[in-house]
Amino acid sequence: MISELRVENLAIIHHVELSFNGGFSVLTGETGAGKSLMIDALELALGERADTDLVRTGAPKASVQLVLDLSARPDLLNPLSELGLELENGQLFLLREVFAEGRSVARVNGRTVPVSTLKALGKMIVDLHGQHQHQALLDPLTHVGYLDQWIGEEAEVALSLVDSTYSAYAQVRERMNALKRGLREREQRLDILRFQVSEIRSFSPVEGEEEELTATLSRLKNLERITQSVRTALAALSEGEVNARDMLGSGSSAVSDALRFDPSLEAISAGIESAVVNLDESVHALSDYVERLDADPTLLDITTERLDGLRRLKRKYGETEAAVLAFCLTAESELATLEDAEASEESLGQQLSAAEEALTGACAKLTQVRRSKADAFVTSVRQHLDDLSMGKARLEVSIKPSEPTSVGADNVEFLFSANAGEPPKPLAKIASGGEVSRVMLALKSALAGRAGVPTLLFDEVDTGLGGKAAAAVGRKLANLGAFYQVIAISHLPQVAACAAHQYRIEKREEAGRSQTSVVPLSQDDRVEEIARMLAGDQVTEIAMANARELLGC
Repeated sequence: MISELRVENLAIIHHVELSFNGGFSVLTGETGAGKSLMIDALELALGERADTDLVRTGAPKASVQLVLDLSARPDLLNPLSELGLELENGQLFLLREVFAEGRSVARVNGRTVPVSTLKALGKMIVDLHGQHQHQALLDPLTHVGYLDQWIGEEAEVALSLVDSTYSAYAQVRERMNALKRGLREREQRLDILRFQVSEIRSFSPVEGEEEELTATLSRLKNLERITQSVRTALAALSEGEVNARDMLGSGSSAVSDALRFDPSLEAISAGIESAVVNLDESVHALSDYVERLDADPTLLDITTERLDGLRRLKRKYGETEAAVLAFCLTAESELATLEDAEASEESLGQQLSAAEEALTGACAKLTQVRRSKADAFVTSVRQHLDDLSMGKARLEVSIKPSEPTSVGADNVEFLFSANAGEPPKPLAKIASGGEVSRVMLALKSALAGRAGVPTLLFDEVDTGLGGKAAAAVGRKLANLGAFYQVIAISHLPQVAACAAHQYRIEKREEAGRSQTSVVPLSQDDRVEEIARMLAGDQVTEIAMANARELLGC
């Protein structure tokens, strides 16, 4: 949910800092006070287009900071990870800056991200429902999700089966497509594959071979120098007239003689004796090494040729010997498939038919579930529409066949008519902003507790309402507050009174400039604010009494 919002230099907002709670919160204020700017600020933080006209006159930039507390939503961890985002103590810190010269910057947890990341994040966190925004409900592609969420476990099980069978079908289909692509260029491809496999197999590369060959080549190229150096070492260590072995032996004997008179020299004597043993072993190893040095000139040519051949293979087939061998295995597999193309095509055709049949069956089950529950879904939503003074409205669920996908083979769309006698049509074509907001409120009320994003934001969902309908909207928003964070902008006291938390948006003049501020209201403040909403500028005792009654004071 949204836990903190900080806005600076956005239009007539100089500085606003708010903390939000869960449940139902309402923002109220006089017309023109800047309620729409709070929506603009939230939209900006969640990836909507940056408009430089929003930067406060004279300021270099406008900024919106948002703190999201998602500690109660572990189901969002994987989607966030796919966006490259990680929670910090269960929170995300969003910053959007819009500079007066035209550019904008988006950051999450201090790291610069594309605005598209904010937009994708916004879709996971907030549903914004207002009269002028692009709303999720207007996109028919979202409708199937609403229906499936309402159906619940039965749809979830059927969806899972469709998803798994579609995945299996897609894999076999891709193999068939690959085979057909291969058949179109079969002979040419066969020649290439045979050459590649033959070239690699005849060479028989071994993992780690290049390193070993490089070391061998270095030794062979410097054989004379190595031999001379080793013989010089042997002479100095053991074979020369004056050598380390004799001198170390003499030293060891001398210390051993002294040891007879002073036992404290025992450790030193042991160390020298160990050095003698180590020297003897090293001399023996060097002698063996020099005897094994091969001066065969053909070996140098063989090693050089082998190393050059290996490097050619790696340039063509992979950066390492393992990659070259893996390429060979893949080529052999494709070669075997193409060489037995007719049998492979027939076998894959059978597999594809079986996978397609399984997918068709799974999609049919899901379609049956959706069709069997669609009327009950409509009835549930209609009950809430009745409460919202939309008793004449009609809502239908159109389910038409479509190409199978991982979510079924149904094109699901909500059709709506707000007036009696008018046939239902797609929501996007006929519903006004206020009507869409109330349809969404009815829909969210029907879905309450089943699924959805953490925060629902309603911008004047009560437009055009009054009396019982307004009170019904307030109650529904309060009920939704038990399952989501609900933030609503309202001008109706009946709605505001149902909120758990209330904020007043007010505009005042400071130093000759208009400035919007947002004030959290105490219980007493709420009585006064709702009385103002009831009576206007002249707040009477009757209005105050009515406000207390609405608030249950």
